Amino acid sequence: MSDALFQRVLGTGFDSLSPLLKALHLAPGLRLYRGQVQVERGAHPIARVLAWATRLPPASQGEVRVEIDAREQCEKWTRHIHGHAMPSRLWSADGLLCERLGLATFGFRLSVERGAIVWRVARVAALGLPLPARWFDGVVAHESEEAGRYCFDVRAALPVAGLLVRYRGWLDVPSA
Repeated sequence: MSDALFQRVLGTGFDSLSPLLKALHLAPGLRLYRGQVQVERGAHPIARVLAWATRLPPASQGEVRVEIDAREQCEKWTRHIHGHAMPSRLWSADGLLCERLGLATFGFRLSVERGAIVWRVARVAALGLPLPARWFDGVVAHESEEAGRYCFDVRAALPVAGLLVRYRGWLDVPSA
């Protein structure tokens, strides 16, 4: 099996992905992708604080640049949206895709559903303190291919705070 992070986490499910999704997740080293994004942000004061703590992008619409640096054991993703950088670090542990985003660390269970990669929260810690995963049932992400483009749709909502962020759009990704 490859050393590619998403291939390790998805296992045999990775084989059912489109060539374009495989190309994005198998490419080693530093890559830069460009596309378009639409970002919605929640207005609740708690949502604003949590969005700041996890470095979520501001509400906007326009160009997105995504840098992915895939190394042996981890990947560093930096999403550039409307002058805002949203860096994160991804690695695998205990069969989960883990992501450090600002002050929070998430463990996502990945699955392949109708050709799309679906991310669902299995565990969360903030400042190293574990939080109940059920609080994060409203956090889900989808990666898919539509009309020859890599498409993403990420939505994060929490009880009481409501919507933190929803960002969706596409990237131009060369096929393998």
